[in-house]
Amino acid sequence: MGRPSQPLLSRAIIARAALELLNEQGPDALKMRALADRLGVRGASLYHHVASKDDLLDAASELLNDEIDLGPLQDPQWRRGVAEYARGYRRVYLRHPHMIALVARRRVEADRALRGYDALLGTLVRAGCTPAGAAEAAAALDYLVLGSALETFTAGFTRTPDDYRPRYPALADSLAGADTLPGGLAALDDRGFELGLRLLLDGLAAGPAATA
Repeated sequence: MGRPSQPLLSRAIIARAALELLNEQGPDALKMRALADRLGVRGASLYHHVASKDDLLDAASELLNDEIDLGPLQDPQWRRGVAEYARGYRRVYLRHPHMIALVARRRVEADRALRGYDALLGTLVRAGCTPAGAAEAAAALDYLVLGSALETFTAGFTRTPDDYRPRYPALADSLAGADTLPGGLAALDDRGFELGLRLLLDGLAAGPAATA
């Protein structure tokens, strides 16, 4: 049997290539022509599977949603389950940080994404939140996860702690102290995320703000 005249395409293959292009070159590189060149096909071939660049972003988002494990939200210990879900959600976007700016203000339409929010909100209600409180908690969790995946606090400070003295003594002391903790300064972003997550879950466990 002869080989196909051009590479086989599918919506998932195109979306995966788009994610690879984004990871390697950033959002400005994501153009249909560049994507077709990467896949070794004519640009028109892409439109048999994705209708537009917006549709391409939807397809890429679908792949990321498939990577987010919803299993932890079934944990009978809601706090442990939400924490593990949040960590897994963050790991996905740490692998694909350029997607955050592209999808952050888009409508949530994909079934997998909607099921994810439904599962999270159901867990929060079972934990004692009112439906309105659950929505606020889910929004706060989104801000924490996506913000921490997009921004790196640590990379903003490239000098040694002592190099910030004497003009910025509190900054120097804080960076020096952070460097003594597990993982040193390199793990500060992860520790900051864990602190934010712990504070959020503590607030939910306390009850009044989430259930009033």
